[in-house]
Amino acid sequence: MKDLHYPLEIVESSFAVKGSTFISFVIPKMEVESWNLKMRQKHPKAVHFVTASRFFNAEGQIEENFSDDGEPKGTSGMPTLKVLRGFKLIECGLLTLRYFGGTLLGTGGLVRAYTQGAKDAVLAARDSNRLALYIPKENAQITIDFALFTQVEYLAKKVGIQIVKKEFLSDGVRLKVEGKKEDLAQFLQKVKELQY
Repeated sequence: MKDLHYPLEIVESSFAVKGSTFISFVIPKMEVESWNLKMRQKHPKAVHFVTASRFFNAEGQIEENFSDDGEPKGTSGMPTLKVLRGFKLIECGLLTLRYFGGTLLGTGGLVRAYTQGAKDAVLAARDSNRLALYIPKENAQITIDFALFTQVEYLAKKVGIQIVKKEFLSDGVRLKVEGKKEDLAQFLQKVKELQY
């Protein structure tokens, strides 16, 4: 769990081998589904859309998924997932789409090609400073008076707390906030002081 990283934005790389073109993307968690869909629409002639992902689930365990999308079993999705593991990436997905060039690559060739595609995308993200150190965050929910809203919003910005959701109710504003454990504790204490 030490030194995990996550992508800040989508990073792309591509290469060709024996006429086949491989285009790979490393994708932040929030955009994985929509990006995969968008690429299927944008590249209707691509024959395979190989995916792998690693996320934390609600219990704080790492959940991993992959798909060979029609490539021979074990030649594409698993090698892609291994690259994510090897670079200690989390909260992200990786998509490699393939345009078939007419020459079969064989099992070993496919493993090498998908591994290279995944590595190239991750290295492109790393070399352009678009990977960040993953710091676990916690959530809290608070309800405050309307009068305190702007102060609390300012305080959140100041201590590095993100307001994930705002609900304006009849008796105040309910906020869902997220941040690093220490920052969140400090923020909640200060909000408490503002309220009394």
